[in-house]
Amino acid sequence: MTTPLPLGRPLRLGTRASPLAMAQVHMAAAALRAAHGWGVGDIEIVPVTASGDKVLDRPLAEIGGKALWTKELDQWLRDGHIDAAVHSMKDVETLRPEALKIAAMLPRADVRDTLVGAGSIAAIPAGGRLGTSSPRRAAQVKRLRPDVEIVLFRGNVATRLGRLERGEADATLLATAGLARLDMAHVGTPVEVAEMLPAPAQGAIGIEVLRNNAAVCALVGAINDSATSACVLAERALLRGLGGTCHSPIAALGQVEGNALRLRAEIIAPDGTETIAEERLLAPDRAEAEAEALGRAMLERASADLRALFTP
Repeated sequence: MTTPLPLGRPLRLGTRASPLAMAQVHMAAAALRAAHGWGVGDIEIVPVTASGDKVLDRPLAEIGGKALWTKELDQWLRDGHIDAAVHSMKDVETLRPEALKIAAMLPRADVRDTLVGAGSIAAIPAGGRLGTSSPRRAAQVKRLRPDVEIVLFRGNVATRLGRLERGEADATLLATAGLARLDMAHVGTPVEVAEMLPAPAQGAIGIEVLRNNAAVCALVGAINDSATSACVLAERALLRGLGGTCHSPIAALGQVEGNALRLRAEIIAPDGTETIAEERLLAPDRAEAEAEALGRAMLERASADLRALFTP
């Protein structure tokens, strides 16, 4: 059965213009077409070059944080240029405008990081260099290998792999899900979650809409994966409790277990010398509130230096 199109025109999906973002918006479009019986012409893909894709020589936290991935799409939603925006949930700020709503998440992909350039963290040469712009990845690597030097790597997957090829670092870490979506699953070696807990929301794709647009909310909501949504919302609630920024090394992973949700989380000193780790079973009807409280409790256990990374 075919669902009528809103406003009698194609549904417009906004996205960043990077190759990975384009692959992800096509995944969202395919899911919507399958759910509603639409044809190729029933969805229009509208790309934008995000501010975060324009400045690659400085850490994200120095130039505006995660908002640089979303602000153009947020404005296009408000102005009516697009009906929905497709995001990597890992890149969406914890606190979002009240007018916007994440109406759906696609089934989560592999949450692990993939190491490229070495067969394992232990195999990185002594005193070697690892390229990353992620405070979490940097702190986790320093915890495992204090001798490794961290080199700033920003840009899309091809840019970072190109820098690695030119010898600017001995290894780099990339999201396994992103490599798979770019048909590059053969590149590198995945690092198990037991060794490197992923970033909150890693591997998840979300679709955001205007909260008061009931028609589009319903259309997009039809493809929501409830397990992914529950886990990612709990991870994002933990971030709210921590009050973290792009400077804050945070790892978290939620997994549905029967009638509960297991949440594992870490906050880590940048040099890897301090880790506050927690693991809790959360009640499904209170998962977000309990995850937020867990974040606050983790901060209370942290040293003053580590806590300072999470407070304005």
